[in-house]
Amino acid sequence: MSANEAPTGRPQSKTYDSAFLKACRREEVPHTPVWFMRQAGRSLPEYLKVREGIPMLDSCMMPELVKEITLQPVRRHQVDAAIYFSDIVVPLKAIGIDLDIKPGVGPVVADPIRTRADLDRLRDLTPEDVWYVTEAIGMLVEELGETPLIGFAGAPFTLASYLVEGGPSRNHENTKAMMYGDPQLWADLVDRLASITGDFLKVQIEAGASAVQLFDSWVGALSPADYVKSVMPASAKVFDAVASYDVPRIHFGVGTGELLGLLGQAGADVVGVDWRVPLDEAARRVGPGKALQGNLDPAVLFAGPEAVMAKTDEVLQAAKGLEGHVFNLGHGVLPSMDPDALSRLVEYVHTRTAR
Repeated sequence: MSANEAPTGRPQSKTYDSAFLKACRREEVPHTPVWFMRQAGRSLPEYLKVREGIPMLDSCMMPELVKEITLQPVRRHQVDAAIYFSDIVVPLKAIGIDLDIKPGVGPVVADPIRTRADLDRLRDLTPEDVWYVTEAIGMLVEELGETPLIGFAGAPFTLASYLVEGGPSRNHENTKAMMYGDPQLWADLVDRLASITGDFLKVQIEAGASAVQLFDSWVGALSPADYVKSVMPASAKVFDAVASYDVPRIHFGVGTGELLGLLGQAGADVVGVDWRVPLDEAARRVGPGKALQGNLDPAVLFAGPEAVMAKTDEVLQAAKGLEGHVFNLGHGVLPSMDPDALSRLVEYVHTRTAR
């Protein structure tokens, strides 16, 4: 293998030796890499300015705007990776599902999927359906240079929950009613969503994304037994779909302390951990062979610099024995968060962990 080839034999990308990808591969790093979920978004005044008057889903389909929004936190915070600006419902919109993202509510589906006949509305996703993703990522990779770009998608369970409930849900009663009451319909629904999601991630990787993250925002609502029986096969299908690309696959869910080991078993190379479980305990639950990502409580950022540094030190201390660690918040950046606090946090982690 030549010095210019990755382990797969493909030409090695400019991002291959970045701190972020090294940490994902559980290799030695010059410093602990940092990025934030929802780093490109409402906490940044420059984001609010360029998005003014543009509906969320429309903005996801405008390549130049996507490029600018994705780059904003990299410029401002000096994070170690960019994450593609989009939304988890974009592939559903792309295949013709009638939905919208309502401010203050979230994704709302006009006609929820509740019957077997409704499955016919979930057709295959093609690259042409999301041409704007390919175009935007191409421009981003050129601009980012050695900084990796993370692609992402919503996991089958979370997408299914939105489709079945018709929007965000606290108790997921319609979702669980289908899962328990018509398990074959449920299995067919999440399997079809797994195919769509896998294809969506392939588009992003082939356009130049250096890693991908699967968000299962609502899966913490399930018991481990229900996850294994009703969700894990579909999530595993997504990870299997992109396994041959040899890019790190990250898996993250909220309230998933009891599921951490299973999230790794589904096929993730990196398991995201929210703030409820310390990283050393998370490592015990996940087991060897996986890097971890996380997990500062986002609310800590409102407490002032000294408290932020103290809580960050706790995270870094818990991460000392990990095979690989990517520093992140335990969930996304909050809209009212001070952007300068995030910039200080990046600098602090870099300084504290410099080898």
